[in-house]
Amino acid sequence: MITELDIVLSPKDASDEKYYKPILAKKLKLSTSQIWGIKILRKSIDARRRNILVNLRFRVACEENFPESEEFTFNYSNVEGKKKVVVVGAGPAGLFAALRLIELGYQPIVLERGKSVEGRKKDLGELHRTRTVNSDSNYSFGEGGAGTFSDGKLYTRSKKRGDLKKILRVLHFHGAQDDILFDAHPHIGTDILPKVIVRIRENILKAGGEVHFSTKVVDYILEGDRICGVTTESGNKIVGDGVILATGHSARDVYRKLQQQGIELEAKSFAMGVRIEHSQELIDQIQYHNPAGRGAYLPAASYSFVHQVEDRGVYSFCMCPGGVIVPAATGDRQQVVNGMSSSNRNTAFANSGMAVEIRTQDLKDYQQYGVLAGLYFQEELEEKAFIEGGENLTAPAQRMGDFVNGRKSSSLPKTSYQPGVVSSSMHEWLPEHIRFRLQEGFKAFGQKSKGFLTNEAIILGVESRTSSPVRIPRERENFQHIRIEGLFPCGEGAGYAGGIVSAAMDGEQCADAFDRYQNPNK
Repeated sequence: MITELDIVLSPKDASDEKYYKPILAKKLKLSTSQIWGIKILRKSIDARRRNILVNLRFRVACEENFPESEEFTFNYSNVEGKKKVVVVGAGPAGLFAALRLIELGYQPIVLERGKSVEGRKKDLGELHRTRTVNSDSNYSFGEGGAGTFSDGKLYTRSKKRGDLKKILRVLHFHGAQDDILFDAHPHIGTDILPKVIVRIRENILKAGGEVHFSTKVVDYILEGDRICGVTTESGNKIVGDGVILATGHSARDVYRKLQQQGIELEAKSFAMGVRIEHSQELIDQIQYHNPAGRGAYLPAASYSFVHQVEDRGVYSFCMCPGGVIVPAATGDRQQVVNGMSSSNRNTAFANSGMAVEIRTQDLKDYQQYGVLAGLYFQEELEEKAFIEGGENLTAPAQRMGDFVNGRKSSSLPKTSYQPGVVSSSMHEWLPEHIRFRLQEGFKAFGQKSKGFLTNEAIILGVESRTSSPVRIPRERENFQHIRIEGLFPCGEGAGYAGGIVSAAMDGEQCADAFDRYQNPNK
């Protein structure tokens, strides 16, 4: 007999099969020897009260084994010589588009401006040693995109069409840990995700697809209102029956080139702010309602805040428990910060983006740039932060309480940000519509979670790459650009996703749309 049951356990009892197996046996009125297999289907932590509980759903095999059909595998058949689809960008949108194209019988030609995971690691080491940014190989550009060296968060509130479970199964098939299949807020970790990305690449190549690194697309080959391929920086023309454009939200040159070629773009709302860092011990104490912290059986605590200030959202973003803050600039004279953490989330710090919603009407001083107004606003603020930080990737920073109260910090607390920090009056140079909303948001978060608003927390500038200020418009049903036939704008860079999972789902959707384009009667 195979049965499922829901059960609520203490953190200790939920931590290991040796604790929960006897409890399951008692619930099912069996001996432990009669239970031949246990699978966790769902796991979430209820931390609303001091008595922390863990909600679990189990599948239990009683005196029989689980059928082999429950194991999910993927067989990527050889597509060499099949119809070619150019996929620009090897982030989650591009990689999952490529895998789905293979499933559908097409040959993906993946073009990535940055380097492989192995090459990126070397360049990131060089960035930290010399504080010199490689504009094509950094925390944002390269194999796997910006998510490769992040927390690898797989939780999404997106209502986007797509098979979320399949995305998780594909990642698991390529080496992600079992937990992602059942955890309510799954994450992979920056120590494991690069290995997963490499295995995805290997399967694309094994199936006859192509992956080209250090291959920047600089032009789009058009025949009237139809795209036929792309031109790379080296002058090579790569043609295909369609182009999936999945370049990520930091590829600003892409927007400028599209505009130059007369390919329609749209301005959209986005968000910018700062990255904030507390001690993980404090966040554990607050979130688990216990001065002793999380104890031996609970994970590093996370948080999620949102508040409205004068008709604009202020919210936490990309929260990294037990993580570090990293320099995420993609060019010269930029100061950008982001967060990441490994699978065990074991540092002494907890960091999160704190972002303010920005709408097109907030950018009146940038109207001369048209649909690219938000892009120019981002660039100007990043350069301002670069100057404030000393022009060497040192981050301008301020104690949280000092920022809220409008005073410069005379000293700064410890931080995980390796290039270092310098005290800066961020309340003076951040744009007012961001500054005062952050201040009011911090006050509200402090009221909601006592102890969160503290002068022992530090804010660093700037968190500017939370989302794209530009959308590449596409038709709702066929996913093609509103005018250019065969062009499929995809993922975060096109303005249709916000994270690894939603970008991956959008990549699959674009691959499916290409298949419908080729087979309208299918």
